[in-house]
Amino acid sequence: MRKLTGLLMLLAAFSQGAHAAGPQLPSANHPLLGIWKLDLPDIGCSETYHFRADGTSLVFSADEVSESEFKVMDKPSERGFYRLEDRIVKDNGKKDCAGEITKVGTRAVNFLRFHPSGALFLMCADESMRACIGPFERVEGQTT
Repeated sequence: MRKLTGLLMLLAAFSQGAHAAGPQLPSANHPLLGIWKLDLPDIGCSETYHFRADGTSLVFSADEVSESEFKVMDKPSERGFYRLEDRIVKDNGKKDCAGEITKVGTRAVNFLRFHPSGALFLMCADESMRACIGPFERVEGQTT
């Protein structure tokens, strides 16, 4: 019986550790929280992202306004990236900077790489710097 109890405690510890390591709601001091701006000078447009502590974000892109729910790693991976999972829950049905209309329910997984200053980040398709957009610039003086 003691072996079984020990095994169950060990399994519980591993499952808690694995769960805690995955994307989750951001901690109160997560570097993603706040307002970020992405300038797209080639197409004369910009996007504003407001990542909130409750795990929701509000995005303004051209005429589009959308809201999403997100989960993000609390700490970066060994490669220095934060995994971000995002799902669109509301959209006004208007075109974004790319001329697209985002459908409610759209899911995305991206990887964020922050500049040491905390004032910039890149959003990448994977944990490399080969396919990224940015930089996203922190908008100072705005409340989260």
